[in-house]
Amino acid sequence: MLKAVNVHKTYNHQASALHVLKGINLKVEEGDFLAIVGPSGAGKSTLLHILGGLDKPTDGQVIFEGEEIYSASDHQRAHIRNQKIGFVFQFYHLLPEFTALENVILPALIKADMADRKALEAKGVSLLEKVGLKERANHKPNQLSGGEQQRVAIARALVNDPKIIFCDEPTGNLDSQSGKGVISLLVELNCHHQQTLVIMTHDEEIARLSKKVIPIRDGRLL
Repeated sequence: MLKAVNVHKTYNHQASALHVLKGINLKVEEGDFLAIVGPSGAGKSTLLHILGGLDKPTDGQVIFEGEEIYSASDHQRAHIRNQKIGFVFQFYHLLPEFTALENVILPALIKADMADRKALEAKGVSLLEKVGLKERANHKPNQLSGGEQQRVAIARALVNDPKIIFCDEPTGNLDSQSGKGVISLLVELNCHHQQTLVIMTHDEEIARLSKKVIPIRDGRLL
């Protein structure tokens, strides 16, 4: 499904250069539950952004379903991200003025018209039910716990039926009990719904439950 070929990323700061990724080669198969594990500063978030089409590599290729995504236009790449890729970040990135339901369906509204709104709302409620938050559909983010906000973010990542979901430290901002709930949900998505997951984490529990674990150190996969 996804392949990274000799991916490098260098950030230039005035007279110095920071070489963050140093020749990453990676394959992700359909149905994978892959944990890329490493300490802060190892390059996990940078790699996620590049694999997900958010940040262009300095060198190398990212091939998604046979297409080199950085050869596509910005518009085409945005379409790929919206339609085929889901993202879950450490800090949720929910819009505070919208309800949980509105946050969930927001990525789908980009391509919808008003006639689709009712169907989208029904799908959003169904996704909130899947993550155990149907009764919280009309609550705004400040009325939800951290674990609940992360589950809303996962439902939002699922709304366009993505082929792959990238998670960046999905339990990093949660207490241990909330983190366990999020991990259980991710495992269920993979095991029972065959959702492909790539998770950047230092959480040992996620690593233990994933199907594949690849350590990353100093910008290199080990």
